Amino acid sequence: MTPATLLAAGTGLAAEQKSADVTDWAARIGWVVGLALFIALVYWLMREGWKWRGTLQGDLPELPDAPDDPGPARLSMTGRYHGSTTAGQWLDRIVAHGLGTRSRVELTLTDAGLDVVRPGATDFFVPVEQLREARLDKGIAGKVLTEGGLLVVTWAHGERLIDSGFRSDHAAEHNEWVDAINSMIDNSMIDNNSTEGAER
Repeated sequence: MTPATLLAAGTGLAAEQKSADVTDWAARIGWVVGLALFIALVYWLMREGWKWRGTLQGDLPELPDAPDDPGPARLSMTGRYHGSTTAGQWLDRIVAHGLGTRSRVELTLTDAGLDVVRPGATDFFVPVEQLREARLDKGIAGKVLTEGGLLVVTWAHGERLIDSGFRSDHAAEHNEWVDAINSMIDNSMIDNNSTEGAER
């Protein structure tokens, strides 16, 4: 190989190396803008779907407030509220009146019912006569935990039966809550039957 050929090859190689360093900023910016627009579109569609679901659930009455004097607490716990669904349909999330908003929660069980206090979200109260069942489960509307990791309370509101999912900061408390709520429900049914029998 002659010196001239070597020089030409070296110059070509150097030019290729220099070209490789050049960045096509217009294409890169285009990709970033396109990705940002796609993410914004997905977010907007999710938000519209959430609002549409809330509109479909517009027949759900306002959530009841706790009475002024609910009585002494039987049980209380802090933890997470993971959402509410149509009873028995763990993927059919209810979003009306803020029931779809996950949040911290402070639960208090009294003789009057279940008081659900949610910092930063809508509080609600479930009167004892509207409680239907408590059980341990593993999932509800987008949240799956280990078996028995979720306290699910079934309650009646308007024409619907609703499952609400809670997780205590101390999961060992769940069994005590299930027993206490189901015992209250049984006693309430006995009292109602006795009252109906006396009226007859």
